[in-house]
Amino acid sequence: MTADDLKKLIAAGLACEHITLEGDGRHWYATIVSAEFEGKRAIQRHQRVYATLGEKMHTDEVHALSMKTFTPAEWAAQPR
Repeated sequence: MTADDLKKLIAAGLACEHITLEGDGRHWYATIVSAEFEGKRAIQRHQRVYATLGEKMHTDEVHALSMKTFTPAEWAAQPR
């Protein structure tokens, strides 16, 4: 799986304003910004992202996905 493949899967199931992915094809690190995260705790946000991957997490196509999740307001407040 490529970063573009993974990005498309996430974006197809979650309205995102921003997604960055880094990884080696099995271990991934993502930064995801979505208004759908409003009012959700970190675990709920992560579960929402995992739901976009469906069986890909269970079949080991995506072995590991670490992520930082932000609402648009939280993202705007991040130092760059």
